[in-house]
Amino acid sequence: MEARWKKWCPWGILLLHGLAILMFTKGFLLTRTELPYYSNCSDISVSPCLSSPDANVDNHSSGHSENAKQDQHCWSKPAVDRLVIIILDALRFDFVAPSAFFPEKKPWMDKLPVLQNLAFTQGSSAKIFKAIADPPTTSLQRLKGLTTGGLPTFVDVGNSFGAPAIVEDNLIHQLVSNGKRVVMMGDDTWVQLFPDHFNKSYPYPSFNVKDLDTVDNGCNTHIFETLYQEDWDVLVAHFLGVDHAGHIFGVDSAQMIGKLEQYNQILEKVIETLVRKSEPGGLHENTILLVMGDHGQTLNGDHGGGSAEEVETTLFAMGFKQPPSVVPHEFDSSSCLLDSDGKKCVSSIQQLDFAATVSALLGIPFPFGSIGSVNAELYALAAGTWNWRDLDTSNQKHQSEMEKWMKNYVNTLCVNSWQVKRYIDVYSASSIIGFSSEDLAHISNKYAELEENWSHSIRNLLTCQTESCSLVMAQITKQVNLYLDFLSHVSELARSKWTEFNLKMMGIGLGTMILSLLIISLALWSMPTVSGISFESIFAFLVVVIRACSFLSNSFILEEGKVACFLLATTGIVKLRYSIMRKGMLVEAILFLLLVLGLRFTIEIGMSKQAATSAFMHASSSWITGIALGDSLWGYAAEVGPLLVLVVLSCIVYKVITGNFQGIQKYIVMLTIPSYILVAVHWVLENDTQNLPLLFEGIGRNYIPQAIYALGCSQLLFLAFGMLFSEDKVADHKNSLMMKTLSMLSAWSPMIILLSGKQGSWIALASIVGGYCIIRLQNTGKDANGEKARTSSFNLLAVTQWNLLAVCLFFASGHWCAFDGLRYGAAFIGFDEFVLVRQAMLLTLDTFGFSLILPVIGLPFLLLGLNQTNPGKNVLFNQLSQMYMAYGLITATTVTATILCVTIQRRHLMVWGLFAPKFVFDVVGLVLTEVMICLASLFYFRRWVV
Repeated sequence: MEARWKKWCPWGILLLHGLAILMFTKGFLLTRTELPYYSNCSDISVSPCLSSPDANVDNHSSGHSENAKQDQHCWSKPAVDRLVIIILDALRFDFVAPSAFFPEKKPWMDKLPVLQNLAFTQGSSAKIFKAIADPPTTSLQRLKGLTTGGLPTFVDVGNSFGAPAIVEDNLIHQLVSNGKRVVMMGDDTWVQLFPDHFNKSYPYPSFNVKDLDTVDNGCNTHIFETLYQEDWDVLVAHFLGVDHAGHIFGVDSAQMIGKLEQYNQILEKVIETLVRKSEPGGLHENTILLVMGDHGQTLNGDHGGGSAEEVETTLFAMGFKQPPSVVPHEFDSSSCLLDSDGKKCVSSIQQLDFAATVSALLGIPFPFGSIGSVNAELYALAAGTWNWRDLDTSNQKHQSEMEKWMKNYVNTLCVNSWQVKRYIDVYSASSIIGFSSEDLAHISNKYAELEENWSHSIRNLLTCQTESCSLVMAQITKQVNLYLDFLSHVSELARSKWTEFNLKMMGIGLGTMILSLLIISLALWSMPTVSGISFESIFAFLVVVIRACSFLSNSFILEEGKVACFLLATTGIVKLRYSIMRKGMLVEAILFLLLVLGLRFTIEIGMSKQAATSAFMHASSSWITGIALGDSLWGYAAEVGPLLVLVVLSCIVYKVITGNFQGIQKYIVMLTIPSYILVAVHWVLENDTQNLPLLFEGIGRNYIPQAIYALGCSQLLFLAFGMLFSEDKVADHKNSLMMKTLSMLSAWSPMIILLSGKQGSWIALASIVGGYCIIRLQNTGKDANGEKARTSSFNLLAVTQWNLLAVCLFFASGHWCAFDGLRYGAAFIGFDEFVLVRQAMLLTLDTFGFSLILPVIGLPFLLLGLNQTNPGKNVLFNQLSQMYMAYGLITATTVTATILCVTIQRRHLMVWGLFAPKFVFDVVGLVLTEVMICLASLFYFRRWVV
């Protein structure tokens, strides 16, 4: 009965931790309530605003009643007839803004001169904006934010692969509902988000980051023919080449510069086409062009977080009328500089304002959940009325134009503010967790003040129809500023309160995790057959506690890999002391410390890549090739070294097979050697310096990796069938456990090495050397009385070292706990098409292979290394159960510390940029660790427990 309890205990722990994580996540990563309401044209009748602020003046001056009928529209008067939106995915601000705006000119700057020339030409109707996105900066969330005008919450990151359709009100829905014809081409995420919304669509698969050209070529094929057609009102073209080039090659790369130069040529042709058709009466006489990014990217091509590089993108706007040059200074957000070419100004815009501004330009209702404001500069650009400084206000015509635009804009902001207030009221009444009563009261008071001023003064000014009525611009300007202040206040409040934390759920989750730690600790305490606590156990406990406490600081989280290396080296020094005292295993102790030093060096390299120095911007996911750039000798060593390590690994596998395996199991494990050979062939064929026929290139890119996956899966299936249908009749249970462990490691390792790139073989060798040293050194300890540590139970310090080594391998292999640290290219090794489950499995295998899967599978080696001769089946079972429970306890302790950290730091400035990604990585790692422990327990224990 006790044996059965121990066998199923990991499953109980997994269930308990799963419930705790689920409860905490429900409280911490709340999703915003999506309301099932949609804006309609008729809604404007219940607002205090005018449906047509300038219609009265126009009709009075014309004297024709027909004009009143023709001037009817929806929420605001349309400023444009057609809209062309070109999205260049991951478009950094410094890709578009002049290099003079930055301290140092970089190779990727000034590669889009067509946009700069148009924006800085005197009298031009074009302008460059710095567009600020709200994190997290994944493509799905940005598209959702751009079209809904809302703030997508952090938990939506999980939907970035396989986007669900947007069900709340959005810009695309409003366009279609109000008779606008929308054409889409490019990134297929659009048709997933908005199925059945487009009159025409030309979607192309978007998740193969190794493919720089398919989506862009598709856009290039269809955009020009569409620009000459009349059967559309809004055109959306979403290019992906820059995003993919960044992920694979980085910003400072020839591929990136080539993509930018290609885009410049495409944009030149697009603008030339629009200008040619913009003559009076032409197709694009009243068209506006928007060239924009959905988010930025770091120098190593990643995005998802909240750093300045990731949230700062750009928006280039160009109208094809001939307006004056500048917006009223009260609403001008430009920052300017003088260089040799004259004065250059760049404005700023929040992406949150995009949906409201575009809706106002096209005269359609704002999306129901939009909390953005209509941007004055973009609205003025499209409306064709900019220059108030240079206008001669004594000129009656100029004065009339000024008043007309200001009347339209203040009324648009009136509608804008009314719509936002309506949404906040409905949301707070509908959502379980809305805004606080104090916040709602403050919003209501500010809006009431606005409405009163509007009704008693501004509205009368706008409806004045007599020539003697003097329109007071100062009063309208003041009202505009009040509206903008109100809208800014609401958006900032939403940013701070949108993810209002459910402290009760968070407390239950955290409390459950702490309770689980106590239960596991008591269970471990009751299971060992040896009484007393050794010095090594106390030291191991302190090491775990120190690492857990380090998570309470954002600086230590950023340096997590270095902290783990330091603690691992500290345990190594303790083992070195024991080796010197016992005059044995000195070589292993020194080798272990040298290995930790090497891991520390590779972690530093990984952090340098994270900081995006261009020396690590190679197409391979490996830091090995990154360090070799620019030196032929190093380049040769970097290419040959991983292949030689694979030879060493093959020799190790062969030696193990010939010495320990018999029967069919021997041949199953033998498949690892051809898998290693295939990995080597794949690397050779993928070498950029090899001039190979196209046939061999295709074989190396896809078929060889698929063969490696097939061999690995076949090995796992054979081992699973062997566990289920064969009887374990061996007398030497220790040797049987060793063969099972070696079999599982040999099945998993080729796939993990392949996905990790050329560094994979080195990391695999490091894990073998590190594991060997830990196994050997676990017998060197002494207890508190100076006697040799008893070996009838497991060694807690050795388990702690095993866990720390796994953490070091995670960072040494080039990963870090952030979404921009995921190597998406690994998910497409062997495949060109995106299949959600398959690519997610490959990405998981790359991310957690060396740090989670292999360490959990290889943990029985610690037990096999203890100084005990021919232990019985029950002894091995008890010890291995304790060892797995201790390993899971160490992992759960650090995760509990992370949960405590994000609870304390939930209002920290870096909560979504640092603490939340750390939380997600840690809880996913804990769940996967415990799933692997459960599966390993089934595999290793099944024939031992009846």
